[in-house]
Amino acid sequence: MTTRPQTEHDAPDSAPAFLPVGESALSVQFGEAVDPEVNRRVIALAQSLADRPVAGVLESVPTYRSLLVNYDPAQVRGAALEALLAERIATLETGEQATRLWRVPVVYGGEVGMDLEALAEEKGLSPDELIALHSGAEYRVYMIGFAPGFAYLGGLPEKLHTPRLAKPRQSIVAGAIGIGGQQGSINSVTGPSGWRFVGWTPWRTFDAARAEPFLFAAGDRLRFVPVSAEEAAAIAAGEMPEPEATR
Repeated sequence: MTTRPQTEHDAPDSAPAFLPVGESALSVQFGEAVDPEVNRRVIALAQSLADRPVAGVLESVPTYRSLLVNYDPAQVRGAALEALLAERIATLETGEQATRLWRVPVVYGGEVGMDLEALAEEKGLSPDELIALHSGAEYRVYMIGFAPGFAYLGGLPEKLHTPRLAKPRQSIVAGAIGIGGQQGSINSVTGPSGWRFVGWTPWRTFDAARAEPFLFAAGDRLRFVPVSAEEAAAIAAGEMPEPEATR
């Protein structure tokens, strides 16, 4: 199979690289940078494969800048699949895509948002100023990964970029709202983490009993809405939310 080296300075519309992943998967890499246009191309290909399946393709998994395509070698060989995907990519519509907007309720600070005050002091902000900055941005769900339903978010204001902890904490609850480097996140299940945490959402972003276990999908847009602990308790006891209309 052919491959082509890429750098973070590649134009978003440059030809993708096809990299074999074992004997039954291809990674279609559209760039090296964390970039909305690169991510749109990833999602467009994933949607195209969902709408018009290719024989032998079992699953596709979008990431920040690449799409992992799992296939059955008994039905399609890797070289043939690469050619089919290249043809499909050439016809993709990658303009502004319809996306869902979620307004995610967040209780800032408290036991789960244990890093809020220290981060505010580090950034020369009051806690309220940090909350206003964090909740005033619009975020993009670049990918779901690491744990079932875990949302990796782009769009974190530069002033809030913060390295992860040198020593991860052993147990962070589901729903914790995190900061790691230039990324944001929403924890989906309880587990260890080295991210910094500023709040908690009562929404269940992963529920295996739901028809759609993951609440968010790559390409969704998010805005955080500060709420009180009492409001969060009422939200947690209610029905799961619906996104606002797409654009």
